[in-house]
Amino acid sequence: MSAEKSTIPFNGTKEQEEQLLKVIAAHKGQKGALMPVLQQAQEIYGYLPIEVQQIISDEMQIPMSKIFGVVTFYSFYSLQPKGKYKVSVCLGTACYVKGSGQVYEKLQQVLGIGGGECTPDGKFSLEACRCVGACGLAPVMMINDDVHGRLTPDSVEGILAKYE
Repeated sequence: MSAEKSTIPFNGTKEQEEQLLKVIAAHKGQKGALMPVLQQAQEIYGYLPIEVQQIISDEMQIPMSKIFGVVTFYSFYSLQPKGKYKVSVCLGTACYVKGSGQVYEKLQQVLGIGGGECTPDGKFSLEACRCVGACGLAPVMMINDDVHGRLTPDSVEGILAKYE
């Protein structure tokens, strides 16, 4: 997971901050409250930017270093925003031997982002996964809940165009 600053500016709303403060207030003083607060904060914002971590740190009186350590240790937390269309390429064995690595590389090239990143317009985010259970269609990628199989690097641009 990359700890680099997102190219998309943070644009949290006052309503989101109020929701977060309510979540923090409900857990304040409880032992082990950081994990549920972080989980709910990610549900509110879609990811955990430094600005959100700072609010949690200030309100719960937990050092930023501890919060950042937890956020970067667990893979289900994201420091980067997710796009409107979440592109996930299977790099599991069946898909990989049939060329999903080249498909993943082509997606990075076409979208202009690396794995775990989001396009500057917020439309697409890209990640790799291990298995989506569609090995018979290998290589496979998912865009949100849509499964696309029997991919080639040349098919990538046509599939993405359907989501423009």
